[in-house]
Amino acid sequence: MEYILKTLCLFSLLYSFLKLFKLFLKRRNQSCYMLAYECFKPKEETKLNTNTCAKIVLRNKNLGVEEYRFLLKTMVSSGIGENTYCPKNVLEGREACPNLKDTYEEIDEIMFDTLDNLFKKTCFSPSEIDILVVNVSLFSPVPSLTARIINRYKMREDVKVFNLAGMGCSASVVAIDLVQQLFKTHENSLGIVVSTEDLGSHWYCGKDKKMMLSNCLFRSGGCSMLFTNKMELKSKAILKLKHMERTHYGADDEAYSCCIQVEDEEGFAGFLLTKSLVKCAAQALTVNLQSMVPKILPLWELVRFFTVSLRNSMKKIQLENIFSVFFSHRGAKTVKKPIFNVLGGGINLKTGIEHFCVHPGGRAVVDGVGKGLRLNEYDLEPARMALHRWGNTSAGGLWYVLGYMEAKKRLKKGDRILMISLGAGFKCNNCVWEVMRDLSDTNVWTDSIESYPPPSLINPFKEKYDWIHDDYLSFVRLDTSLMKID
Repeated sequence: MEYILKTLCLFSLLYSFLKLFKLFLKRRNQSCYMLAYECFKPKEETKLNTNTCAKIVLRNKNLGVEEYRFLLKTMVSSGIGENTYCPKNVLEGREACPNLKDTYEEIDEIMFDTLDNLFKKTCFSPSEIDILVVNVSLFSPVPSLTARIINRYKMREDVKVFNLAGMGCSASVVAIDLVQQLFKTHENSLGIVVSTEDLGSHWYCGKDKKMMLSNCLFRSGGCSMLFTNKMELKSKAILKLKHMERTHYGADDEAYSCCIQVEDEEGFAGFLLTKSLVKCAAQALTVNLQSMVPKILPLWELVRFFTVSLRNSMKKIQLENIFSVFFSHRGAKTVKKPIFNVLGGGINLKTGIEHFCVHPGGRAVVDGVGKGLRLNEYDLEPARMALHRWGNTSAGGLWYVLGYMEAKKRLKKGDRILMISLGAGFKCNNCVWEVMRDLSDTNVWTDSIESYPPPSLINPFKEKYDWIHDDYLSFVRLDTSLMKID
């Protein structure tokens, strides 16, 4: 009897060990590795320098002196330089009457150029791809864009495809989260994410100042990325996804409407960007980091912050608010303070993060995130330079920032990157990557990295067109047909 019991115990232990080992292997095969990414570099003839911008602005007959002044002020303070790119139909003066052909040409160039380079760089065949995700917020044709890619590259019939629309500037991280979730049930897979945007068909032609901002900030761009959960490809990976946190602040009416596609009073469609955008971004980022911070910082930093916060609680800081910073999962509406009041009081993100990849949505967004997280100019330099060189390329913007870090040889094996993305909805989607090996590819920055950072980020619009601020122009309406642009 004793022998039988020992045998049963041995088998039970062996069974438990095999179960645990199987669980370990399963979790091991669920890892999400990035093998490569390719950012889009538009053609030189689509470059949007100072004179070209002025021509586009001045040919809008709906604008008056005050609108021109507003645009000039915005351009000067936007943080965007003279080397960004614009859709072809806008450069050709057809922004008021785009057609479907224009849209397809714009999207196809971005998708196929980056995918061609990605397949060439990695030596993988399109037929080896198991998962395909495309995110374009403003264009959802039939057949879908994934179908267009499958037809172009003759992919397999069983490839899993997903189209994400209307997700805004943070769609790229949403798409990666989708791939990560699919990897949990699809072992030994390769997945591609294509992030881009359609700008040419959505150029705002009206005179509402809140809607004119999008024309000043958004530029052509996009990126294709290759991911895998194959352990045999781990040695070829450049990044490993460590944490993912998604926050949707859309239940708040102000946040929902701070960045929204609407028509103005005259029927011109465009994006309305309100003054609440920065505040709503801060609130969404606060909620997101409440969940993420405990997972990415070392225990000693959490204990240190908790101790400091507990001490400060004697100075009219309620203890329940201290606990909520790290352990509360309450709804977004409970957050009343902006990020710099919640986290700026003592938490040090740099104890768990070496690099900060901030969405280059605009100078105000970059400044706000930097202030809230107590980042210095070195931390914010990649986002500022990506904004200056490429503009806000929507969901593809993060990868131009990452490309800058890599081109500057900042990324070393074992480093952790906090990727911060913000988008309409309002959404904040953040993730943490671990660098798998030293990275130094100059990628899309090859021909410009040596000139960055430039001596000054001051936009030349002010020097060339500051005359628009002359007082006497307040009493007249400009006849733009008589203006000469050199």
